[in-house]
Amino acid sequence: MIHAACNGHDELCNRQYSNVSFVGAHDSPFVGPLPQQNQGWSVTEQLDKGIRFLQGQTHRAPIFGTLNFCHTSCFLENAGTVRDFLTTVKTWLDANPNEVVTLLIVNGDFVPITDFESEFDGSGITNYTYTPPVSPLAINAWPTLQELITAGTRLVVFLDYGADVTTVPYILDEFAYFFETPYDQTDPTFSQCKIDRPSNATASGRMYLVNHTLNVNLLDLGILIPDRDDAPTTNSPESIEAQANLCSELYGHNPNVILLDFVDQGDVIGAENGLNSL
Repeated sequence: MIHAACNGHDELCNRQYSNVSFVGAHDSPFVGPLPQQNQGWSVTEQLDKGIRFLQGQTHRAPIFGTLNFCHTSCFLENAGTVRDFLTTVKTWLDANPNEVVTLLIVNGDFVPITDFESEFDGSGITNYTYTPPVSPLAINAWPTLQELITAGTRLVVFLDYGADVTTVPYILDEFAYFFETPYDQTDPTFSQCKIDRPSNATASGRMYLVNHTLNVNLLDLGILIPDRDDAPTTNSPESIEAQANLCSELYGHNPNVILLDFVDQGDVIGAENGLNSL
């Protein structure tokens, strides 16, 4: 058998999932030039360019009641159904058998977990999902990327609120595994790395996600929109690594996820490679 690299790198094959740093696309389905859109590449382009962590916010769409990826509300930004998004990711996984992808889904309307299960099953992607042998899985018990690839369980799924692994075991509770730093940042130096969510959490035993997304205060009205103009600087290895180093000094290891707007800007994969010592 010819050995193939894991997520593009031989060095990652024997590394545990919990010991890999990923750059992630914040609000990955919301693509375009408008203020409420956070990405410049389509989801397939994000994956093609090396992004292996996709995040997005869901809401129940009005009228038809489908579960959609919508930004704040489906009237503001509607990127289509969760099922169509999952079908897109499945098509990409079908064509790229040595890649491990993570989804972080925001349950904006707190819909029942079985509603998400229906979308996963309807898209045909469920067979790719990873189910831990116990829940929650200890941070040092995660499989390696090669083990996930060999088992065919190359999709790791987290939900921020409403997960119930006794009902749907492959949709994992984000905050049982991660803490997050504050979002809605307007400081271009990203000079902090405090724990924001879940409340009263400790870092011990958790992976962590750093929100490295810069916003501007629109006309000083308190309306924050993604800072598209400064994205090349925000997404430079220098900016990403500076906040990552601040965080690693506090918590003893590099961030597991650096969440970014406009992953088509800057050198985000270069930053990821640096964090993984590649």
